[in-house]
Amino acid sequence: MFRIFSKFIFLTVAKFKIIGDFPNDIKKYLVIAAPHTSWWDFPIGLVLRSILRKDIRFIGKESLFKGPLGFIFYALGGYPVNRSERTNMVDSMINIFNIHDKFAVAMSPEGTRKKVDKFKTGFYFIAKGAKVPIIMVQFNFGDKKVVISDPFYPTDDMEKDMQYIWNYFKGVKGKIPENSVL
Repeated sequence: MFRIFSKFIFLTVAKFKIIGDFPNDIKKYLVIAAPHTSWWDFPIGLVLRSILRKDIRFIGKESLFKGPLGFIFYALGGYPVNRSERTNMVDSMINIFNIHDKFAVAMSPEGTRKKVDKFKTGFYFIAKGAKVPIIMVQFNFGDKKVVISDPFYPTDDMEKDMQYIWNYFKGVKGKIPENSVL
């Protein structure tokens, strides 16, 4: 029922288009969605995974998982991240990939909705360490499109790979364009 409602609201009422799909033949992958400029990106991600019938988890700041609504974020498939202290999130996420036969998780390469100068690199090291591809997802509010890339397998040339990833998102308009790193 939620899937039908999601399709109607997202595709018919909001008039967004979905281009591409997540792979069915790959059991593990990391999703990065950008630009992350608004709280609207979260419900769009939930609606997208519902429409496409994918079990994609997400990471979010730890404070979302506290208080009376915290259980909802866990129930929706979230993993809390403590951003206030230096923890080894990369190794933790690699371990999560390693203990599952099938696992997909989404994160923002910016790490925040606020304006930043560049993408963080944690997602890259997670994908490299877990030996999983990166699926890039554009949340383009300018064209009302969500565009899902083919799987991208990081190489041993981080600079070249990050440039490729940056170029994929270049020019995409977030909900609040002035917060966009792009």
